Amino acid sequence: MSAEGVAASAGAVGAREPTGEPSGALLAVRDLRVDFHLGRRLVRAVDGLGYEVARARTVALIGESGSGKTVSSRAIIGLLPPSARVSGSIRFEGRELVGLEERQLRRLRGRAIAMIFQDPSRSLNPTMRVGAQIVEAIRLHRDISAQAAHERAVELMELVRLPAARARFRAYPHQLSGGMRQRVMIAIALAADPQLLIADEATTALDVTTQAQIMELLLELQQRLGMAIILISHDLGLAASYAHEVVVMYAGRAVERAPTDKLFAEVRMPYTRALLDAIPRLENPCHTPLPAVPGQPPDLAAQPRGCPFAPRCPRASERCRREAPPFVEHERAHLWACWHPLGVGEGR
Repeated sequence: MSAEGVAASAGAVGAREPTGEPSGALLAVRDLRVDFHLGRRLVRAVDGLGYEVARARTVALIGESGSGKTVSSRAIIGLLPPSARVSGSIRFEGRELVGLEERQLRRLRGRAIAMIFQDPSRSLNPTMRVGAQIVEAIRLHRDISAQAAHERAVELMELVRLPAARARFRAYPHQLSGGMRQRVMIAIALAADPQLLIADEATTALDVTTQAQIMELLLELQQRLGMAIILISHDLGLAASYAHEVVVMYAGRAVERAPTDKLFAEVRMPYTRALLDAIPRLENPCHTPLPAVPGQPPDLAAQPRGCPFAPRCPRASERCRREAPPFVEHERAHLWACWHPLGVGEGR
């Protein structure tokens, strides 16, 4: 199935191939592991994850809830609770981030790496005017006067296409729509011109039309500012429309990774195929039951011995239940972890 077909099925607007050529790795994640010690239980939320993000490119992390997408992205900027133990390597512009002290990470947050979250209502201060919150973010990272910060805040509000930006400078969050609040969050994230933007389910709470507008805005800002983007989502249609590369995650691991057009042209991992099959199809009659991935995701504190997807996989064999497949490159730029991958034609 083509990337355009997936995007249309998911209701995305204006599906197209993202533009721009890679200019070297800005972020390199290698063998990343994140463990949580909860009493006597060890929960491995991320298990050996690896990928790269080039400048001005978008990498989508896709998977069900609990697959490790958000935890792995928060590990990049050190936004994990004290119970988390991070190992492996996260290199940003060649600098190792794992093990950095909190004061060093604080200099990176917002200034070099920014993050926008799923629900802007929970991220914005309901008692502060939105303009004041943008000004606060600007002055946190830049040594400029209040007046200059005010003008810069209005510029950012206009940059993210917030209607009547000067008038809405004094609005409170509850006076704005969900799409407008998300635009304010993007303006705050852009306050220090970050090189990497992490969008964690940033459009999930929005209607389809607003979702497409926000994604088009992020794409435009990426092309204008040269930002790299990590797009975290459970929506394969969104990845098909806006990402250059897709990393499919399951139980804290990457199970398939490839450039977007290559991945959707020939899916190899049964889990990726199952996610595709669960996307609503526009051509189906109303009330058509949606296919669901059978079973439940594994308990991260007691993962099965072999492939973590084996208990839910129709192709699983005894080897799958006994031995975890390696995540390796089987075709040029296409990696997957499966003993019984889909054959040529099956994954289209």
